[in-house]
Amino acid sequence: MSDPRPLTISKDTQLCISLAGRPGNFGTRFHNFLYAELGLDFVYKAFTTTDLPAAIGGVRALGIRGCAVSMPFKEACIPLLDELTPSAAAIGSVNTIVNDAGYLRAYNTDYLAVQQLIGEYRLTPTTPFALRGSGGMGKAVASAFRDAGFTQGLIVARNEAAGRALAEQCGYRWQAELGETRPPLLVNVTPIGMAGGPEAAQLAFPEAALAAAETVFDVVALPAETPLIRAARVAGKQVISGAEVAALQALEQFVLYTGVRPSAEQVQRAAGFARST
Repeated sequence: MSDPRPLTISKDTQLCISLAGRPGNFGTRFHNFLYAELGLDFVYKAFTTTDLPAAIGGVRALGIRGCAVSMPFKEACIPLLDELTPSAAAIGSVNTIVNDAGYLRAYNTDYLAVQQLIGEYRLTPTTPFALRGSGGMGKAVASAFRDAGFTQGLIVARNEAAGRALAEQCGYRWQAELGETRPPLLVNVTPIGMAGGPEAAQLAFPEAALAAAETVFDVVALPAETPLIRAARVAGKQVISGAEVAALQALEQFVLYTGVRPSAEQVQRAAGFARST
């Protein structure tokens, strides 16, 4: 897919950024594609940081319009912000900050994206599921399932304190390992399978659990086809990918930052462009 027309940057251009432990290019390419497509005077840049308070202070002091937040900053940034909207407050995890004249308001568009995908894939609330992970993204996903009416959830997390806390928050069970449990729905919210990470080639769930599952949902967006998603496709399972989550949550961020909602066709082209390299 060819590049959109180039952005022109001036003193009036509004800056949006992302903060992540391992920055990727998806958000940068997605947002900048749509800015150019729609003729908006914005530009987007990805960053990492070793000083989160200073970074959030920079968002406030420099008038940075929007800031996407990824692992490991989704919970750590909360004390640095002015307001949590209901999507972020109910979860205790932030993935989007909007700056209105120095007032930093937090959202969680991961939660909104997962709720939408639950509906699009017609996942039924009576389906038992296992969710591996208990971090900020885990909170968003588990809360989205809870609020969609799912009651038979199992949180699989080696960190007992975090795993139990998330399970109790959502009314689910906790186990350190999946063990012999074989639910029809598997959900990965850990970095297992993420490109460039130490577990990039690993499956987030045992092969026996994958064989017994009906639907596999992996929120890892880079690569779009994680080892878990590839294995699930080969096994003929219904799959929901992190690339889908990334596109939907990025769209909601784009709307929050700009006040403009692109067409479905524009979003599809932006997501395709973002995944093309």
